[in-house]
Amino acid sequence: MHKQPGLVLPGAVQMRIKNSQSNSGERLSQTKSMVLPDPETLQKPVSSPVLKEYINKAKIAEGGKKLRKNWTSTWVVLSSSQLLFYKESKQEAVANLKPSCRPDGVDLCGAAIGWTTEKSSRKNVVQITTPTGDEFLLQADHFPTICKWHDTLQKTVDSLSSRTGGQSYGRAALKKSNSTECLSRPICDPPKPKPKDSKSEHRRSIMFKLNYSASDSADKNGVKNRLKKFISRRPSMRTLQEKGIIKDRVFGCHILTLCEREKTTVPRFVKLCVKEVEKRGLEADGIYRVSGNLAVIQKLRFLVDEEEELDLGDSQWEDIHVITGALKMFFRELPEPLFPFRFFDLFVEAIKIKETTQKIQALKKLIHQFPKSNHNTMKLLFHHLRRVLTKSQQNLMSTQGISIVFGPTLMWPEFESGNMEVNMVYQHQIVEFILIECLEIFGPEGK
Repeated sequence: MHKQPGLVLPGAVQMRIKNSQSNSGERLSQTKSMVLPDPETLQKPVSSPVLKEYINKAKIAEGGKKLRKNWTSTWVVLSSSQLLFYKESKQEAVANLKPSCRPDGVDLCGAAIGWTTEKSSRKNVVQITTPTGDEFLLQADHFPTICKWHDTLQKTVDSLSSRTGGQSYGRAALKKSNSTECLSRPICDPPKPKPKDSKSEHRRSIMFKLNYSASDSADKNGVKNRLKKFISRRPSMRTLQEKGIIKDRVFGCHILTLCEREKTTVPRFVKLCVKEVEKRGLEADGIYRVSGNLAVIQKLRFLVDEEEELDLGDSQWEDIHVITGALKMFFRELPEPLFPFRFFDLFVEAIKIKETTQKIQALKKLIHQFPKSNHNTMKLLFHHLRRVLTKSQQNLMSTQGISIVFGPTLMWPEFESGNMEVNMVYQHQIVEFILIECLEIFGPEGK
């Protein structure tokens, strides 16, 4: 076919070929011989997407720097070499990958794919880590969905690695006119990790390990030596108490120690409680049997232990059962009960005596052997309980009811070697008998 001069076919590229006999052989010379594709065309994936779906995405690191995790539902598109994240865009634009919808891209060249349970409390989470230090999390509530993404991402990364010998390249074709040959250049340069950052991180890690291993034993020995010196120079309990660093408690303190500290024979707190109950609680229904609010009782206990000014008439102690509950707690928390340990078996033997007069004399003899603080406190308490019984028609309390409450509160064996149920029976009987014969055992209250 004969061509007319000057006629140029549409879309063709003008080329002229010169033949020369030089040693370099045949050369291709060109005048405006190459036409680059449109830049927007280069941004498009070479092949159609492998996967595209709405799933949850979070970026947790950029360039090795940790980012605040923020989950968002994102339209994610997996192409042959990239993972694209689209923000708010129309589904048609996303499906057709129009240039107007500009996504955030993640190059999968050399990326690592794996399941993770440490980076998020959510289930079904896949982690993507790029060589540049970027980290992404993908998550779906439906496990088969995220499993499909995990497997496809892994296959994509493996495929890129096998094609490029460990490096992944995308290709953009540069075509020569009148030829089917293509000149190619990589548009997906292999990501280069930041050598400076990775080296510095590696150097810091090594230095930390060396410093730790070298000083580990020395630190342990140093701690031991400091502890030994502290223990040898530690101040005594008396010194700490004199300086006010450690305050003596009321609850849990031995009654003899407490009375010596307060320079009395009956603890001040016991006197306050007895006085307040007799002032406004003798006719209260179930007095000493009904429990008060434990939280308020603990608050009262804290104030007593801190030696703060105490006014049991305050409105916060309006419930009289809070005061009776605190008084019972005081006796229960004594390191040694009001009936000293060494007298427990002796009281059990005395209560077994059948003749009433002999029983009274036996119990009276034992009680008068008590330390003065125990004896006087017991005398005050039992006279108080006698006054509670005088209002039994109003408060519905009886000697048996009070003995059931105060039996295990005022006495218990040092070692539970016998039958606890049998001991409880004796505890009730002892307290009930002393309560009935209070005047015979203790004498009038004023003496």
